[in-house]
Amino acid sequence: MKLVDELYELYRNKLTGDEEDIDMLAFAFLEEMTHEDLLALIQDMDKQELYDLMGIYLIESLKGKFARDDYGQRPVTFYPRNIH
Repeated sequence: MKLVDELYELYRNKLTGDEEDIDMLAFAFLEEMTHEDLLALIQDMDKQELYDLMGIYLIESLKGKFARDDYGQRPVTFYPRNIH
């Protein structure tokens, strides 16, 4: 995705690339985007990018739900990320 490539090029020498830096970068980017901006990005995606986006969303959302619902396991403390 062009956006990911651009963000990577802008910040690859400024951040360590660990999970905390990547979360910070993603959240900062999302805070600056409007609903219309996000829809425009989605509109520009090809079929594979859209499938990848939805796949990640579904996987992470289901992981969170199973963790919160204590799916036959001992209680798990789950702190969902606020991505907006």
